[in-house]
Amino acid sequence: MSFSGFIVQLLNGLASASSLFLVAAGLSLIFGVTRIVNFAHGSFFMVGIYIAYTLVEKLGGSLGFWPALLLAALAVGILGAVIEVVLLRRIYKAPELFQLLATFALVLVIKDAVLWLWGPDELLGPRAPGLSGSVMILGRQFPSYDLFLIVVGPLVLGLVWMLLTRTRFGTLVRAATQDREMVSALGVNQAWLFTAVFALGALLAGLGGALQLPREPATLEMDLNTIGAAFVVVVVGGMGSIPGAYAAALLIAEIKAICIWLGVVDVFGISVSFSKLTLVVDFLVMAVVLVWRPWGLFGRPQAPSRYVGMQEEPLRRASKTYVVAAAVFGLVLAAAPLLTADSPYTTVLMIDLLIAALFAASLHFIMGPAGMHSFGHAAYFGLGAYGAALLVRASGMPMELALVVAPLVAAIGAFVYGWFAVRLSGVYLAMLTLAFAQITWAITYQWDTFTGGSNGLTGVWPAEWLSDKRVYYWLTLALVALGVLGLRRVLFSPFGYALRAGRDSVLRADAIGIDVKRMQWVAFVIAGTAAGLAGALYAFSKGSISPESLSVGKSVDGLVMVLLGGIQTLAGPVVGAVTFTWLHDTVARNTDYWRAMLGAIILLLVLLFPQGIAGFAKQLSERIRTRGARETAKLEEVKA
Repeated sequence: MSFSGFIVQLLNGLASASSLFLVAAGLSLIFGVTRIVNFAHGSFFMVGIYIAYTLVEKLGGSLGFWPALLLAALAVGILGAVIEVVLLRRIYKAPELFQLLATFALVLVIKDAVLWLWGPDELLGPRAPGLSGSVMILGRQFPSYDLFLIVVGPLVLGLVWMLLTRTRFGTLVRAATQDREMVSALGVNQAWLFTAVFALGALLAGLGGALQLPREPATLEMDLNTIGAAFVVVVVGGMGSIPGAYAAALLIAEIKAICIWLGVVDVFGISVSFSKLTLVVDFLVMAVVLVWRPWGLFGRPQAPSRYVGMQEEPLRRASKTYVVAAAVFGLVLAAAPLLTADSPYTTVLMIDLLIAALFAASLHFIMGPAGMHSFGHAAYFGLGAYGAALLVRASGMPMELALVVAPLVAAIGAFVYGWFAVRLSGVYLAMLTLAFAQITWAITYQWDTFTGGSNGLTGVWPAEWLSDKRVYYWLTLALVALGVLGLRRVLFSPFGYALRAGRDSVLRADAIGIDVKRMQWVAFVIAGTAAGLAGALYAFSKGSISPESLSVGKSVDGLVMVLLGGIQTLAGPVVGAVTFTWLHDTVARNTDYWRAMLGAIILLLVLLFPQGIAGFAKQLSERIRTRGARETAKLEEVKA
């Protein structure tokens, strides 16, 4: 831990901050104006480095290295404009979460498009001309290109700041950030303003990717890795604040650099590996900032959008026809293993569908009736799964008892995380849940002696009387049915009515004596318990568990399930879980480019059914019922 090493690491942090700022600045601009949480922004970063690789390889000799990088960024900006015009412009008035679903589908499509065009191998670009060497700083070598990147960050910050403060376009962007509907009312062409901002944001992300070409190879994993870090920077700095994004990028990058410099340190005789904190330090910073200053370092509360989607209708108890249909469907599910005895895989798939249904129902419980958006619900699924595995392996607890205790482990996690989360709202609440989930994932991923680290835990099998998959399926069906019906029962209790009252109007609920935050906290615990049960069932069904069960991807899968089915219907999460899991399995087994096909299907469903599949079915049923009632009334009038 020498002083020279400390300075070099700080300089490394400055270089990384510049790269991260370029992506975060574009994301911040897009969110500030369009209010879209653009999950595909990391894909623009990835496309930027791939296009830069091709342009440098094909045109580097004639055009030059640096113009090729700028052309790559411009190409990504044009791609962003096309995506905004063709797709996103059609869904601006849809609920915000459906916009998130559409951008997630874009991630899948763009990833497979890159795979098809450039292949699965890593692509390493050439060194930057004139900056391929290094300089001596305090007796240590430091890459010249990294010094160039240190300058790029403040330079781009200055150019963007001048654009936003010295031009008419910048004035319109700042006005739209404050109140985009008022800007439209004043006669500004809002559609083209959105397109220009989206293209500029995509261009900045593409430039960030292109500039990474001499530093790191282009890989297919860059999109999700980048978007996670960019979200953290934007939220820490303050949504919509460009200076805040740069300050947050500096803060996070330098903290990571210091952790690397510290390495392994003995604290009171205990070895602490600070270098391992680099996996989670950005999410730790985000969690601390959001708890201390909910709007970020430079942010402020966003003006509420006037487009809030369709008004929520009161929940109605199931009709007799619905109950009979559900009972018949339950009998069919119970008989499914007997009807598909020649296809053991079908039974395994049915178990996965049931577990996904319970996981999605638990997420819907806090997203729909409670109105709390969670990007980290996989934390409770993973806690339940690891709880079951560790209880069986470490303590020798019977599998039956572990199924009861494991959900309580998840409930404890939800109890702790929920206490902080319910103090926020909107995207800030969602990002705090993501931070907690990533912290949990990092601990699980690195605690080799307890959780098995990246290898996970194996040998987690159910009891002998459940060794037959059909028997385990029937147990899963019974527990999932109890879990889903239990969540539904809670929603029709006084607690459920109070929960929905707090969602619809916090002020009115508080005025009549409802402690809204307390209700939401309890809802977090209930949802976490149900997700923990789903995780425990998953662990015993697979016989093993890995950190993937707590990853961002698992949380995103839950979001997709809920939104596909319809967030405004109780049957939506079950329908969405079955649809998504079945599509994922079917498409993945029939094509190498399954992500693109799955993403295209999700995009089609979002455009056709903006209220979800179950929501569309409910609307169609109500229209038919209303039309029938009108025709009956007309016939009675004619008879009279």
